[in-house]
Amino acid sequence: MSRSRVLPYGSWPSPLAASGVAAGSRRLGDVVCDGADVYWTEGRPDEAGRSALVRWRAGAGVEELLAAPSSVRTRVHEYGGGAFTVDAGRVWYAEFSDQRWYRRDLDGGVAPITPGDGRRFADAAPDPLRQRLLAVCEDPRAEGEPEAAIVALPSDGLAEPEVLVQGADFYASPRPAPAGDRLAWLAWDHPNMPWDGSGLWLADLGPDGRPGPARQLAGGPDESIFQPGWSPTGDLVFASDAGGWWNLRRWRGGELETVCEREADFGTPQWVFGLRTWAFAGADRIVCTWCEAGRWRLGRLAPDAGRLEPFDLPFTWFGNVHAGPDWALVAAGSPTEPVSLVRLDLRDGSHEVVRAMDAQRPDPAWVSLPEAIAFDTSDGERAHAFLYPPRNPECEGPTSERPPLLVKSHGGPTAASPAVYDPRVQFWTSRGFALLDVNYRGSSGYGRRYRDALRERWGEADVADCEAGARAAVARGAADAERLAISGGSAGGYTTLCALTFGDTFRAGASHYGISDLEALARDTHKFESRYLDRLVGPLPERRDRYLARSPLHHVERLDCPMIFFQGLEDRVVLPDQAEAMVAALRAKGVPVAYLPFEGEQHGFRRADNIARALEAELAFYGRVFGFTPADPIPEIPLR
Repeated sequence: MSRSRVLPYGSWPSPLAASGVAAGSRRLGDVVCDGADVYWTEGRPDEAGRSALVRWRAGAGVEELLAAPSSVRTRVHEYGGGAFTVDAGRVWYAEFSDQRWYRRDLDGGVAPITPGDGRRFADAAPDPLRQRLLAVCEDPRAEGEPEAAIVALPSDGLAEPEVLVQGADFYASPRPAPAGDRLAWLAWDHPNMPWDGSGLWLADLGPDGRPGPARQLAGGPDESIFQPGWSPTGDLVFASDAGGWWNLRRWRGGELETVCEREADFGTPQWVFGLRTWAFAGADRIVCTWCEAGRWRLGRLAPDAGRLEPFDLPFTWFGNVHAGPDWALVAAGSPTEPVSLVRLDLRDGSHEVVRAMDAQRPDPAWVSLPEAIAFDTSDGERAHAFLYPPRNPECEGPTSERPPLLVKSHGGPTAASPAVYDPRVQFWTSRGFALLDVNYRGSSGYGRRYRDALRERWGEADVADCEAGARAAVARGAADAERLAISGGSAGGYTTLCALTFGDTFRAGASHYGISDLEALARDTHKFESRYLDRLVGPLPERRDRYLARSPLHHVERLDCPMIFFQGLEDRVVLPDQAEAMVAALRAKGVPVAYLPFEGEQHGFRRADNIARALEAELAFYGRVFGFTPADPIPEIPLR
């Protein structure tokens, strides 16, 4: 029996090479079911990040429908989603290179259906009675912000899109009723994001297919509506957080009623189009997923009785829910299982994996399992996190040491980190790091009150929670108080920069396309998020004092610990000058800093070589700062 080697934390050799982590992890995108056939997009880092369109059929397995370099992705709201739809085997999709929509016929032939004039389309739903698609349109050709509308696109041929609904700042989820006589949709206006407040609208469709006078069924400035959809018999079901949680409700016979009341979220922040947490499996049964205290479950719901029965499945996260009379199709994962597409037999409860998103199946001996912890934070509140201890069956740390801790602050900030196997987490834990994945106040999955706790407190409450989480890990003996680092991307990068600028808990940090200047972000970012900060910080110019007070770039004199920055040079969400201004200011001050810009990358890295390079560089950086030598043969990071 071999004994573990005693090596300094951080220097443990690991089989999880950065190149394997980057190339092996596909990114699951949109999922659409056409009968029992399953279609989806998967981002492939080993193919320069392109989004491939894939189909699975029972008995035929998995096949790719569009050859490289085709990439199915839309840029509506910049984050996209809802980039294709399917009906009776025909596929309509957005081609990323030109943002036109195309039709793929049963014989594999491809033809455009929209003009190539710069307009973008997303979230399309077939309207087969009228041989058209109903979609969200974003038109950037006008002066000022892009104009939004719901439009009709031809399902055959090439034609000018017909505008059906306009006037709101944003639209989503245009969904025709099964009988084709009604159209439902979501709409919201600045300064709201869809999880702040949105409206559910309904209109009758006339003989010409155009909507008549619209009426608002639910929602408002302080009520968020998520995923409206129709039952086979014409009931309109949706999630509403009017009661403090995204619970399922329905409009039936002109009346609204709650289908399932529970202190749980049956919805999720709509950062992208096409998100699905529920689906009808026949007229009187819904398959749905819900989140309680950060853990997701999947079950069946009888709408008339309000009875919710969970399935016994080995997963802790679910999404992309679809269903038929005797089956359900979901994305699912757990701390030991990578995210996969899973088909569930509703008759006997058995399941099979249709597609695993991680090509490298983890060896259980190397997998660090998370512990869900809650801890006291500022303002007398409690915050949440998942704590991952170091795990390596071949190594252990010196008894005189505690491991370095890497605190991860997720993006959004209205998002959440689930307890799902992530090779990027295991990259760190297998090398001797403890990792704390913090769901700070403002995260979803804990109800509206917790989500709203970040309102006007961004840069304060999230930072306090990350600091409190690090102290809690130290108090448990899980981390070395002198080797605490924080890392995050986008909004998480902003939390990282604030923690390092305005606090003294952490000794180093990494900003991945993070925000350093709030005022510049509000001025330069895209339409979807251009008023997001009204809720997170306050309106401009009335609360400009907060923007200046909470922008790390304006307080560089307070930042004295080493940092590393990663930035995509084609990022249109957080422009590169945010990182570059921060790097220049720190270098002028003499603080050790490293900067890695990446050509061709946008907001979030998609290419395998760049993902691997970022992982290796961050490891090398912490080695320099915390005084250990990584086992990996990676280039040294110059700090200047």
